[in-house]
Amino acid sequence: MSHLLDQLRFFKRKQGEFADGHGETRKESRDWENVYRARWQYDKIVRSTHGVNCTGSCSWKIYVKNGLITWETQQTDYPRTRPDLPNHEPRGCPRGASYSWYIYSANRLKYPKVRKPLLKLWREARATMAPVDAWKSIVEDKAKAASYKSKRGLGGFVRSTWDEVNEIIAAANIYTIKQYGPDRVVGFSPIPAMSMVSYASGARYLSLIGGACLSFYDWYCDLPPASPMVWGEQTDVPESADWYNSNYIIAWGSNVPQTRTPDAHFFTEVRYKGAKTVSVTPDYSEVAKLTDLWLNPKQGTDAALAQAFNHVIFKEFHLDHPSAYFTDYVRRYTDFPMLVLLEEKGQGYQATRFLRASDLADGLGQGNNPEWKTVAYDGKTGQLVSPLGSIGYRWGESGKWNIEAREGGEGRDTELQLSLIDGAQNAVEVAFPYFGGQLHDHFPHAEGEEIQYRRVPSRELTLADGRKVHVATVYDISAAGLAIDRGLGGSNVARDYHDASVPGTPAWQEQITGVSREKVIQVAREFADNADKTRGKSMIIVGAAMNHWYHMDMNYRGLINMLMLCGCVGQSGGGWAHYVGQEKLRPQCGWLPLAFGLDWSRPPRQMNGTSFFYNHSSQWRHEKMSIHEILSPLADKSKFPEHMLDYNIRAERAGWLPSAPQLNRNPLQICREAEAKGMAPKDYVVQSLKDGSLRFACEQPDSPANFPRNMFIWRSNLLGSSGKGHEYMLKYLLGTPKHGVMNEDLGKRGGFKPEEAEWVDEGAIGKLDLVTTLDFRMSSTCVYSDIVLPTATWYEKDDMNTSDMHPFIHPLSTAVDPVWQSRSDWDIYKGFAKKFSEVCVGHLGVEKELVLTPLMHDSPAELAQPFEVKEWKKGECDLIPGKTAPQMTVVERDYPNVYKRFTALGPLMNKVGNGGKGIAWNTQDEVKQLAELNGEVTAEGVTCGMPKIESDIDACEVILQLAPETNGHVAVKAWDALGKQTGLDHTHLALHREDEKIRFRDIQAQPRKIISSPTWSGLESEKVSYNAGYTNVHELIPWRTLTGRQQFYQDHPWMRAFGEGFTSYRPPVDLKTTAGIHNIKPNGNAEILLNFITPHQKWGIHSTYSDNLHMLTLNRGGPVIWLSEDDAKKAGIVDNDWVELFNVNGAIAARAVVSQRVNPGMTLMYHAQEKIVNTPGSEITGIRGGIHNSVTRIVLKPTHMIGGYAQLSYGFNYYGTIGTNRDEFVVVRKMNKVDWLDAPADATQSMQHA
Repeated sequence: MSHLLDQLRFFKRKQGEFADGHGETRKESRDWENVYRARWQYDKIVRSTHGVNCTGSCSWKIYVKNGLITWETQQTDYPRTRPDLPNHEPRGCPRGASYSWYIYSANRLKYPKVRKPLLKLWREARATMAPVDAWKSIVEDKAKAASYKSKRGLGGFVRSTWDEVNEIIAAANIYTIKQYGPDRVVGFSPIPAMSMVSYASGARYLSLIGGACLSFYDWYCDLPPASPMVWGEQTDVPESADWYNSNYIIAWGSNVPQTRTPDAHFFTEVRYKGAKTVSVTPDYSEVAKLTDLWLNPKQGTDAALAQAFNHVIFKEFHLDHPSAYFTDYVRRYTDFPMLVLLEEKGQGYQATRFLRASDLADGLGQGNNPEWKTVAYDGKTGQLVSPLGSIGYRWGESGKWNIEAREGGEGRDTELQLSLIDGAQNAVEVAFPYFGGQLHDHFPHAEGEEIQYRRVPSRELTLADGRKVHVATVYDISAAGLAIDRGLGGSNVARDYHDASVPGTPAWQEQITGVSREKVIQVAREFADNADKTRGKSMIIVGAAMNHWYHMDMNYRGLINMLMLCGCVGQSGGGWAHYVGQEKLRPQCGWLPLAFGLDWSRPPRQMNGTSFFYNHSSQWRHEKMSIHEILSPLADKSKFPEHMLDYNIRAERAGWLPSAPQLNRNPLQICREAEAKGMAPKDYVVQSLKDGSLRFACEQPDSPANFPRNMFIWRSNLLGSSGKGHEYMLKYLLGTPKHGVMNEDLGKRGGFKPEEAEWVDEGAIGKLDLVTTLDFRMSSTCVYSDIVLPTATWYEKDDMNTSDMHPFIHPLSTAVDPVWQSRSDWDIYKGFAKKFSEVCVGHLGVEKELVLTPLMHDSPAELAQPFEVKEWKKGECDLIPGKTAPQMTVVERDYPNVYKRFTALGPLMNKVGNGGKGIAWNTQDEVKQLAELNGEVTAEGVTCGMPKIESDIDACEVILQLAPETNGHVAVKAWDALGKQTGLDHTHLALHREDEKIRFRDIQAQPRKIISSPTWSGLESEKVSYNAGYTNVHELIPWRTLTGRQQFYQDHPWMRAFGEGFTSYRPPVDLKTTAGIHNIKPNGNAEILLNFITPHQKWGIHSTYSDNLHMLTLNRGGPVIWLSEDDAKKAGIVDNDWVELFNVNGAIAARAVVSQRVNPGMTLMYHAQEKIVNTPGSEITGIRGGIHNSVTRIVLKPTHMIGGYAQLSYGFNYYGTIGTNRDEFVVVRKMNKVDWLDAPADATQSMQHA
């Protein structure tokens, strides 16, 4: 019956009554309900999550109908925590919403696309030539190459096919490998934990062909080098549930409610339990509203605040009224008792390196690695001892690498002596550098001598060479460094907390931070008192904000020192909770072989991203900051060059940092030349480097032989969100004529040039021949690429996901097939591999090449250089690979079988086994089981009989089967392997889960908790929440540092030369980027100078996509910057005005948000806002306004380049140079005219020429 007729019979519907007239039966159609019912019908529900680097890993129900996603709701079936804890309830937030919007949006990339001029050249060449020759004809013709490189960033993409783009990419890779070398092919992708198979797809392809994978954690500037310095571990942190176990929490630079939305409930719930909370943040952020107390130091001065906290804690809880718990903790678990050599300096002495067993006449009986075994006094006997656990015990012997309270000779029990204080008679004057008095136009300073002497208790020793020297403990030197008066006399010690003349006091920091001394004293006392009473249950939740400053290590080490002084690290409810992104790839050891092709060849080729981009985007040519400005006043400047590129080059030659490209010759050709001469490639390279016929590529950065040639970008908006020095990357790396660089290089303006790098007057433009980006949306990076490929989203592929915030492994599941012509990353790279194997025949066969790798952390090579820094190129030492230079390994590449190798698990997992972080175990059983699970390859060839890795689910199973975190049998083997080093039994930590094997279908049913493994320093237990350092404290496993303990002191010569042996406040540096442009090109409006800050998004983090309707609505439709009411008034800016921010690096055009919550002197631009939506032209550059990184430029820090020195050794995404940008200043002014640059192209060009 029709709805109309039904309505006409409205009064005749009644059929009868019941229940005494309270009910009636009616005759009417209910077809109208079908619309509602159909809306909420579905064919299936699939579990998945969002791979948006969010840390939440929220599990979602994806409802599918007729092959389309109709809606999604939150899953609520997480495994429970414990009866005494609230459960994990990740609840979703704008990050996930910003992703879901794209699935069927117009912004979705649908087809493979190629830049039109390139595709035209390709098709013309392919009409008459084979693929590799066709590519050669394009890139070797300068005019042809420039014709498409110059169009990068200008749109002009045309649709292609998968077969065509695969052939272009294969041809480009093969030509590059053949002509220049495989190390000229590079790839960038971040944060594997958010979709680990997708990351592994590209990394596996690159590794099999010999390409270089670029690091990301350091490049993003979220890698805190302070973590490796102190612990020998990179940001191992508690799960969010452990917040609930704390009694005192400081949220320091972490905006928990907004950037940790899914887990913020724990922060609220612990407050209801009675915990006190304090926020430390310059602006009045969301977290400040939640806490009991808000401290708002001036941005960039956090280290001064931490120094004052430590002054109070050390004085009151270690000296005046010692806490028995704190004293025991620092004696057993830190380097406080270790002895440091004091050498004469000026009016007194200077702290140098740790005393080692090798320094003493008998070596304390240590024949194995005595130069790597630190020394302390035994308080029981007064004798010098070598305590167990230092790094010298880790390699070359078994059973002594533990931190039991015993010495390493006869194994006697010890009680290490913290202080050598014995009245004033044994005290000597020790020099400390002071940086807080340095003048800065925009930051306050506190007057003081740059070298300050304080009295330190010491003893005199006679060394093996007969010299008499003074030694002091780290404990005693630290107390003097904090200017605490211990009754030893002398100057530069504090009278009391209100003495502002001495660095470290609450009154001193007040001059710098603006935080009242009373609040500092209060918080320090409360934090320490709580830790004393609860045995360490005081916690600091940290965000990456402080890590974006040039002197970030002082910020981080300052607050870490608080935690160590209070015995918080490794105690449930205590420690540092550092959350920046989705950094914790929990099944790491199972993932590594898949990702880097370790099943086929070792070592892989990896490169630290920051050094790579600093070099190859020629940002070094525009360097303005002299390294002499940051050296310690105690250092001899004559021994240190001014240009930071010199340090990076020296680090690469010494094997401290990796190189990509490596040498100025094709590594395949090097092996051929060595064979022709009848020499081993390693010997040939050593000889050639010595005689100068071969050089490191980094020494000739503008030589075409040393350019990176092909770049893959996937799972990343590299040029949009993380590209520090964005405009330099456009100009030099990409060759884009429309860039915003507004300063001349060193050759044209004068200045200090690098000593180690070959200078050419004109910097090379357009180094990359091919840029290929995989994405599901047309990001800023895609706009500058040559080939753009549509990838599947997180509801269209099978993958896995883990997080720092909780211990679960989550699936990403194929709810629907990839839309249009998009493909999963696994299938895309598998397609590349297949075409590569076909096209390379006749060009590349089975080839040998030489791979250079640094002196790696967690390997014996970290013992390579124990004392002074010596350079083989200067004749100070011999060139010895793996000792004074990089390790050199010949690797065989089977290029025609790249596809077969990509899709099968190689033989090295059977022959060599697996491992991680310095331990190894056999995996033959796991390989056999994988063959049964995934099936064996049956086709004839090099992979016949090996386990298949055809699909992304196969890849997931490889990870799960090989990882101790997901295979209980492997976990027990891993703990057993560690036990052989420590001499202790740790297998009890996993035996109860030995028979558990987590499969991909298991996690699709429900997220699963990981199994405890030695890869990480916390436990998954029914008794304790995951907390970093827990196994170090409770299982007596050493930290992977020089001393085997948490280190207050860093004794490497470069650390001392740059004044960072101990922690102290260092003000922001002057990058000199506004002087040449401020008030130089006026537009009639006032110009003000502001500190440029780029926090995580106000409504998200990292990869919360901003070019969707949700985020654009929150951000006023396009780019916005925030500034204070006071600064806006000075510049004549009102809310919502269009403003311009610029310096010599580039320019940004955005709307102004005027807010009282922003401190004067700073402007905020939340990252990452795309410049491809609603961005007008810049008045000062004449081109479209830039992105947040347009006004930045990379600056490197030499202390992050150190290698071959215990924990200060390179590891991929562990230690290395990082891309800081918070010291940057910009000119801000109101725009006079808003030009959308929407005139026809011809008219625009005419106006520019006019």
